[in-house]
Amino acid sequence: MDVDLQNIVPGCTEVDEADLATDWHLLLAYMKKRHTEKIEGSKSLAQSWRMKDRMKTVSVALVLCLNVGVDPPDVVKTTPCARLECWIDPLSMSPQKALETIGANVQKQYENWQPRARYKQSLDPTVDEVKKLCTSLRRNAKEERVLFHYNGHGVPRPTVNGEIWVFNKNYTQYIPLSIYDLQTWMGSPSIFVYDCSNAGIIVKSFKQFALQREQELEVAAINPNHPLAQMPLPPSMKNCIQLAACEANELLPMNPDLPADLFTSCLTTPIKIALRWFCMQKSATLVPGVTLDLIEKIPGRLNDRRTPLGELNWIFTAITDTIAWNVLPRDLFQKLFRQDLLVASLFRNFLLAERIMRSYNCTPVSSPRLPPTYMHAMWQAWDLAVDICLSQLPTIIEEGTAFRHSPFFAEQLTAFQVWLTMGVENRNPPEQLPIVLQVLLSQVHRLRALDLLGRFLDLGPWAVSLALSVGIFPYVLKLLQSSARELRPLLVFIWAKILAVDSSCQADLVKDNGHKYFLSVLADPYMPAEHRTMTAFILAVIVNSYNIGQEACLQGNLIAICLEQLNDPHPLLRQWVAICLGRIWQNFDAARWCGVRDSAHEKLYSLLTDAVPEVRCSAVFALGTFVGNSAERTDHSTTIDHNVAMMLAQLINDGSPIVRKELVVALSHLVVQYESNFCTVALQFMEEEKNYPLPSPASITEAGCLTPVRDAPSTPRLRSVSSYGNIRAATTARNLNKSLQNLSLSEETGGSITFSPGNLSTSSSASSTLGSPDNDEYILSFETIDKMRRVSSYSSLNSLIGVSFNSVYTQIWRVLLHLAADPFPEVSDLAMKVLNNIAYKATVNARPQRILDTSSLTQSAPASPTNKGTHIHQVGGSPPTPSASSSSLTNGVTKPSVRETSSNRPANVGNIAIQYTPHSHQFSRTRKMFDRGPDQTADDGDDGVTHRNFISATLQTGFCDWSAKYFAQPVMKMPEEHDSESQVRKEREWRFLRNALVRKLSHRIVQKGVTRLDDQILINRNPGVPSVVRFHPYSPYIAVADKDSICFWDWEKAEKLDYFHNGNPRYTRITAMEYLNGHDCSLLLSATDDGAIRVWKNFADLEKNPEMVTAWQGLSDMLPTTRGAGMVVDWEQETGLLMTSGDVRIIRIWDTDREMKVQDIPTGADSCVTSLSCDSQRSLIAAGLGDGSVRVYDRRMAPSECRVMTYREHNAWVVKAYLQKGQDGNIVSVSVNGDVCFFDPRMPESVKTLQLVKGLTALDIHPRASLFACGSMNQFIAVYNSNGDLISNIKYYDGFMGQRIGAISCLAFHPYLPHLAVGSNDYYMSIYSAEKRVR
Repeated sequence: MDVDLQNIVPGCTEVDEADLATDWHLLLAYMKKRHTEKIEGSKSLAQSWRMKDRMKTVSVALVLCLNVGVDPPDVVKTTPCARLECWIDPLSMSPQKALETIGANVQKQYENWQPRARYKQSLDPTVDEVKKLCTSLRRNAKEERVLFHYNGHGVPRPTVNGEIWVFNKNYTQYIPLSIYDLQTWMGSPSIFVYDCSNAGIIVKSFKQFALQREQELEVAAINPNHPLAQMPLPPSMKNCIQLAACEANELLPMNPDLPADLFTSCLTTPIKIALRWFCMQKSATLVPGVTLDLIEKIPGRLNDRRTPLGELNWIFTAITDTIAWNVLPRDLFQKLFRQDLLVASLFRNFLLAERIMRSYNCTPVSSPRLPPTYMHAMWQAWDLAVDICLSQLPTIIEEGTAFRHSPFFAEQLTAFQVWLTMGVENRNPPEQLPIVLQVLLSQVHRLRALDLLGRFLDLGPWAVSLALSVGIFPYVLKLLQSSARELRPLLVFIWAKILAVDSSCQADLVKDNGHKYFLSVLADPYMPAEHRTMTAFILAVIVNSYNIGQEACLQGNLIAICLEQLNDPHPLLRQWVAICLGRIWQNFDAARWCGVRDSAHEKLYSLLTDAVPEVRCSAVFALGTFVGNSAERTDHSTTIDHNVAMMLAQLINDGSPIVRKELVVALSHLVVQYESNFCTVALQFMEEEKNYPLPSPASITEAGCLTPVRDAPSTPRLRSVSSYGNIRAATTARNLNKSLQNLSLSEETGGSITFSPGNLSTSSSASSTLGSPDNDEYILSFETIDKMRRVSSYSSLNSLIGVSFNSVYTQIWRVLLHLAADPFPEVSDLAMKVLNNIAYKATVNARPQRILDTSSLTQSAPASPTNKGTHIHQVGGSPPTPSASSSSLTNGVTKPSVRETSSNRPANVGNIAIQYTPHSHQFSRTRKMFDRGPDQTADDGDDGVTHRNFISATLQTGFCDWSAKYFAQPVMKMPEEHDSESQVRKEREWRFLRNALVRKLSHRIVQKGVTRLDDQILINRNPGVPSVVRFHPYSPYIAVADKDSICFWDWEKAEKLDYFHNGNPRYTRITAMEYLNGHDCSLLLSATDDGAIRVWKNFADLEKNPEMVTAWQGLSDMLPTTRGAGMVVDWEQETGLLMTSGDVRIIRIWDTDREMKVQDIPTGADSCVTSLSCDSQRSLIAAGLGDGSVRVYDRRMAPSECRVMTYREHNAWVVKAYLQKGQDGNIVSVSVNGDVCFFDPRMPESVKTLQLVKGLTALDIHPRASLFACGSMNQFIAVYNSNGDLISNIKYYDGFMGQRIGAISCLAFHPYLPHLAVGSNDYYMSIYSAEKRVR
């Protein structure tokens, strides 16, 4: 698209604003998400937020070596010195009592954090006491965590050999205790707290010993005689956590204002020590009147958030959690701060210990090691909160004034809000996320916090994952118990976001009765439709393949609630309510019967004609799972299934491929359900197809008897393009399943012939083969199915299988045959799978089912489940020997033995009517998937069940998962095209400016007038004979179609840009092309003479391959012939309507927005429509017909009255009828004899006539410059002006030694510029223009 605007109109960049505005108002066709995205769910993110192994610390060993009154020999203490242990001065009472009191206090301090653990104190112990204590705690704790707290203030410092000290019995000696032994007794998982000088030594030794253990185990593993080899494997010490008061070379602080056990105080009484430390800082003098004594009197309890002390504790928790979340790697954060309540508390408090002790030149150590956090900015927020709290203290205590709550949480929410509103897309996560979590606990800020949280989750799956990893899940689950109405929209939004990313939460919701909350929201008529839509999505996730969820929601009346909202004006709600219904009764019979009682299937029928394709698709999904239940069938349920099937069959020609794909899957459920009946139908169709020779239309001789419109193209050489593939990259448009591609016949049927949809054989015997024993492909080839489809449409089959019981199955089989020939590859591939499954069962896997000769076919009943005929088993990959009868599979086929079958290949395979093929692609095992083994006869019933799983497992469209992606993506974000600074918007502005300049140039040329048009500006040999040419209205591209491929040229640079296969079957040809959205992101529509329409994107794009956006059967019942007009179309960009007609008796109008047929206008003539032209302003359609008449229709009127004018002034085939745009536009029509008529639609006769050259094969009328270009059989092009004056006559190519031009096969004017493109039968495509100076 990179055209320099200056080159288009030199020196002219001034454009009319009004002209520019027209493009902005035009509709865009086929640009919705369903066209631009692949219909599949999002890749689920690996969810690491769920704790794989939640743990508890169940036992605590408190080992205190204080030896009160006796200082250890290796420490010289200052005077005065830090004395307090657990806030008690040991010298204020007798040594023994002091020891016991301190022991009791340590226990109380730990109990604040973990009240339920077993606490055992060991005061001034011996080695044996420690051993006994540790081993008994580990024995009781089993796999849970044990805490070992060591206070070594009364013993020497730890040794470099990895020992700590305890006492002997008489307290006369210090006895070393090896950390290696301690590890053995404590086992894993454990947590160790060391409060002593040089504590870092212990951490180092611990790691060395852990490593030593692993090496010993490795040696033992290699050497079976090793003493450790027989022992049970001890748990690895890697899971152990250690907290040490200081580095290996540091002493504990001795400041008399601090407690001696500063580290223990920080870990177990953080608020008390933090406030004392705050008062000891210089800045504390700014808060007058606050003393250490006053701090002791702060009112309140730690666990009551409404009191000053409780609020400080709450703020402290939020801040330490936030620091950890921002600094630690995610997995370490999960392990230390979310896995175990006591460990999380100790680590939060450890962050405070690091801050306080570093101010006294002491560095606490942890294993696993944490990055330094003492300088983190959030500590300033803590200091401020303490400041605000303490400044109120004197007045609260002395005067009893009320306590003012801290603004901390409100301010943090504001910071979070700023992050949400101001940030760019790719940035670091917001620091405040863990605080938002804490705020959910408070009723005051809850509403605002939920609102901000919802906005954060809306940023995408990454945000949801982050929020879940912070730990939001239990909070929002608990909030579902709240009855506050104002929280409903917020909680619904948050849960929709969570479930869109992680659907496994369905189980948690049902377990906590969360589904009831959503059922009541969905049933609430006052809830806005958007929120009910999200609720329907949430419930659809809860019941998705989850039996307990289905049961719970069925009890909660989900079906009735959904049925009430099926016709809601909000399309997304209709869509999700239908998906929800489809999922609740999927394989859940109780819900299905509940649906039957409520006439659910009949209520869903109304959605099958909904204006929104996604809604139709969800209704088909719901009806498909409705008939797809595997429960026993009664007559009642069979009748219902038949009704549903016939309703679904009406969607066979729906304009949207997603609907037709879902339709195939829905019908496949029915096929599985009534397999034996379908096997019968399949066998009858195969038999019928064999006996009915159908010459392929392609084989009709292509000599002189052709339509006067197009000259006989010499058949182009077959290109070596993989059928349905793209020449540039044979992967895009369609690689018809390997299976369809090369259906090769084996040696036994004489030579190997390769088939592909691109070379349909005319011999019916070959093209209808079911494959042969060596063939690894599908049983039914694309050709066979296509032929079956065409046979069944006009053969005596209707009378043959006229049994009323059978007719539903026959019709559904026909629908599937039709869908297998669908122009959209994904639809046909799915239908091929279903048909071949049944063909496979009916033949190879035959449930013996008698096929009688044609006269008695009507009596053939479907196989009943009680049919006790022996199964034909195929073992070892060879077919069983068939019976001698050549046209029947009789009930008397005996089951061959294993040995026989695998060794003898039958010689007479060639003679039997239905050949047996080995397993197709999916069954390449030696044993059948549905078989219990060579020597057991399987029961009819069981065999079916196994097969059901196979067919349903392979057939799905991904539509529901794709629909769910909507909720995972940002909903509140402004779409890119509305953002005036976005690249998308800038590109559109550029394109619209280019368009306006092209229109301006065109206007100038028309005003000046075109006096000749014979300057050849391009000539190139096309890969195939051109049959249709189309200029792009604004870019220098031209599309040239041959029979089944499309070539793109850049006519300015004379370069071939692209050549790709259109994907139409061999016996059809492209007869029309249109650009959709030519003003913006162009798509190319191609129409073929079998009535199929395909829309392509990425053509002429050097970076991407052409891709099919959509395809559908625009006209049904069109039989491709080489004589008719094929299919003709006209496109109306303003309304998004596509008019289609051709070798049919109607004009069918499609709405591309709704992707459905909106109107069928009967032409009222017996001949084909050869040309269509419409005018959106007047709602008029002008049609030229093969009988020479020109008819005008007003599409606003009823079908019987809408033909408002018929002109019969031509007496031969009308080549072109053109309706000029605007209120006064006339109709210009030209017949094959060269007579031109101008009609005013208000007048019964022509207002002017002209005579051009006779014997036209192609003609075009320039929409702006009033020029006629005629192409003749006699190898020349004549260009006339509106007065009938010949202005150019072209007979020879420039250059090429003046070679004569070939018979003209097609020509077309540029919609704006004076350019004429001509395609001729000698493969050449040339472009002519007005004089160079005008260009």
